[in-house]
Amino acid sequence: MITTLRTLEYLEKFKIPAESQFRRMADMSVEEMTTKANCVTDQSLESTRRMVQMTNDSLNVGVKTMTMLDEQGETLKNVEREMDQIKQDMKQARKNLNELSKCCGLCLCPCNRLKSTESDWRKKQVREPKESKQKVVSSQPTAVRNGQAVSAGSTAPTGPYIKRITNDDREDEMEENLSQVVNHIEILKNMALDLSNKIEDQIQIIDHANNEITTITSEVAAAEKQARKHKRNTERTTKS
Repeated sequence: MITTLRTLEYLEKFKIPAESQFRRMADMSVEEMTTKANCVTDQSLESTRRMVQMTNDSLNVGVKTMTMLDEQGETLKNVEREMDQIKQDMKQARKNLNELSKCCGLCLCPCNRLKSTESDWRKKQVREPKESKQKVVSSQPTAVRNGQAVSAGSTAPTGPYIKRITNDDREDEMEENLSQVVNHIEILKNMALDLSNKIEDQIQIIDHANNEITTITSEVAAAEKQARKHKRNTERTTKS
């Protein structure tokens, strides 16, 4: 019983302001209602202008980000070219060290031959394949438009975007502004996909560069070890 009374009191508390608001609207004159409608229209127009400004700012940020990613991509390509040159230099160094490791200048000891660690690394990669970082998207995210769920990949909505009340230039500008906002959002969506693809490509380049660095580091260590061994053998031969 007490709960029921409290519920009725709660409903009555919010019922009175609503009834008062409708009563005030009913008591308003035509001029007052027109003034109120104009005020709401002006506020709505300013809101659409801010939306256009925000989407414009987002586009500018997206373009700058795309430019920075392109520059970073060129830098990574230069790194790849430098890594290829280092690999060629290491190949020549292996060849020279193997020539120096010939026994008595006549034959090459198999135990002293400097082998490339690149092939060993590739075999290891085949035995232990990395999991793919890309995940298959089973479904597209959905949004609600006009009370119905639609796929996020659907075509962008077209006008009209507002219900006209005053039917003046302000509502024309609101329609134009909202059309620009929709267009900007479509551009931002495509830009986001391009950014994602560029980032994925650059991640693969970085992973490949890291693997190449590991391989080259191992080859340098092996070459240094063989060079020291060759030096000791040379000194021993000279003393004898």
